[in-house]
Amino acid sequence: MTDYRRLRVALLGAGAVGSQVASLLRKHGDELADRAGAHLELIGIAVRDPDAPRDADLPRELLTTAPEPLIVGADIVIELMGGIEPARTYLLQAINSGADVVTANKALLATHGPEIFEAADQVGAQVYYEAAAAGAIPIIRPLRDSLAGDRVQRIMGIVNGTTNYILDRMDSEGAEFADVLADAQRLGYAEADPTADVEGYDAAQKAAILASLAFHTSVPLEAVHREGITGIDKAMMDAARHAGYVIKLLAVCERLPGRGDRPESISVRVYPALVRRDHPLASVHGANNAVFVQAEAAGNLMFYGAGAGGVQTASAVLGDVVSAARRHLAGGVGVGESNRANLPILPIANVTTRYQITLEVDDQPGVLATVAGILSEGDVSIATVEQTVRSEPVPGNGSPASEPASDSVARLVIGTHKALEQNLSETVGRLAASGVVERVVSVLRVEGD
Repeated sequence: MTDYRRLRVALLGAGAVGSQVASLLRKHGDELADRAGAHLELIGIAVRDPDAPRDADLPRELLTTAPEPLIVGADIVIELMGGIEPARTYLLQAINSGADVVTANKALLATHGPEIFEAADQVGAQVYYEAAAAGAIPIIRPLRDSLAGDRVQRIMGIVNGTTNYILDRMDSEGAEFADVLADAQRLGYAEADPTADVEGYDAAQKAAILASLAFHTSVPLEAVHREGITGIDKAMMDAARHAGYVIKLLAVCERLPGRGDRPESISVRVYPALVRRDHPLASVHGANNAVFVQAEAAGNLMFYGAGAGGVQTASAVLGDVVSAARRHLAGGVGVGESNRANLPILPIANVTTRYQITLEVDDQPGVLATVAGILSEGDVSIATVEQTVRSEPVPGNGSPASEPASDSVARLVIGTHKALEQNLSETVGRLAASGVVERVVSVLRVEGD
């Protein structure tokens, strides 16, 4: 092997991703050295339990329960522990000791990103995080570097593999949410506690990271509107399919033009939405992820691939390690994050989009006209209406001669033109209280038209 300079690499965490990173570093050390221009020496792996089973066979002498000596002795620190603490403390310690850091920790960056980036700026270090947003998909560098001279208008992404697996099977097989979730847990796609995935927390963290990069604005996690998929059922899937749509959990990051006294702003949100079946995102199946970027000059760009998995995510981590090694050899200060645009982040009430509203109403004359009137009063314009009717038996009066009567319930599926979210929300509230609506079955937004 060429006599390269030696760079010391410390690894914090040896779970599904960390163990694969360590294994690949050792297996392909010579090849990575040729790419980086330096020999990447793994000096140790900090773990909670050295005897725990792991996905890769790692030398026992590399494992330690004392991370601090590794951190202060490393040129590059890879943090794959997950969670907020002690990961935050260790990353800051690594930065302050002069190391470049690589992390896949979306929760940490979404909540403490500005603090970590500021610490790196102070000492001239660099933070790499390609694996934090969409697993193996290269999306961080394109947003941060390739599109830095363009104006990103909108990002729509499927950024959580668990929810995409669940929704895809519900759509293709007509399965119920609970049954598919149980399968996802058995197959390892979903955790025993799936809340972070199915309630949209994981996707919201990734949306905050992507929006910060795309719009050069620090986006705090609490500014991301979040809804999960636990309310999606088979009937909603069937209605979406019948109308030519598929339901996907989307992260939507959007630049909003200025209007009147309101300056240009952005919206960042996560929710289940209807996507046309001919849209590229509709064809993303299984646990895969995809990010659809619309830029002013570059046009439409699509990034697709595995959004999770130990070896897949390790690929993105090692790409960052090679970049960190090259930067370390070149010297100089790290390149700071571009977040100086400071665009206002508007709440979802200010977003304009299309909707599909499903109502159950009594099948009586005049009901549709009443519903249409309430929508019109709320500045919500109807684009399409589809009605189906079912009959429900009504018990008789209990006398032997009585027979069950029949009461008809109509289901209205109403597609709207573009409407302001605040107007739509208030209008749905009035529909629910109107007396002609038995039940508001669902309200889904339509994205990607």
